[in-house]
Amino acid sequence: MSLALFDLDNTLLVGDSDYEWNRFLIDQGALDPGRFREINDDFMAAYEDGTLDMEAFCRVIFEALSDYPLTVLEAWRERFVQDRIQDKVAPRAPDLLAQHRAHGDDLVMVTATNDFVVRPIADLLGIDTVLATRPEVVANHFTGALVGPACFREGKIWHVERYLEAQGRDSREAAANAVFYSDSHNDLPLMEWVSTPVAVDPDSRLRDCARERGWQVLSLRDQEPLAFRG
Repeated sequence: MSLALFDLDNTLLVGDSDYEWNRFLIDQGALDPGRFREINDDFMAAYEDGTLDMEAFCRVIFEALSDYPLTVLEAWRERFVQDRIQDKVAPRAPDLLAQHRAHGDDLVMVTATNDFVVRPIADLLGIDTVLATRPEVVANHFTGALVGPACFREGKIWHVERYLEAQGRDSREAAANAVFYSDSHNDLPLMEWVSTPVAVDPDSRLRDCARERGWQVLSLRDQEPLAFRG
């Protein structure tokens, strides 16, 4: 069984779910707009230029949300997915996922966005396994801490290897028969770990790297039939 790994934001989605979730929370009044609009924009700028401290960013967000019980956040999340995410699925993403399923591959979402936000998005896409940044929850509230490292840059490899270890699978063998789809230069560590990296609607830095290394480049954003390469 081949391992098919998928980044979420700007790969399977046209947009960034973490950024949009924070905007949604600001609109709901859960986050102070005067403070968090700037934090959210700074987060995206740092992500794009490769200087983001993901764990520090997560601490700020989850500490700010720690006053709300998960039941309240879950109700907001349901509306968020309906109103802000459903129409952002990349047009050809369902086709790509379906073709990997038809090949009997093990589909795994590997995303820096936290698992509270992404699990219903994974359900929407039909992906059962989610490896994501995990916020700590105590007494039905976020604490502001994380469980394990952020699933970001080299942290994505850590999460994939722990997943394989839990299944009793050899990580080297799995990597030798693995594909990873991503749009971002931040994902170069995991792209270099797999045998088949695929740049999906890549940012300029990843596009240049893919061309230099001869990696496949594809778009999930147009409506043309997807030419699958298993």
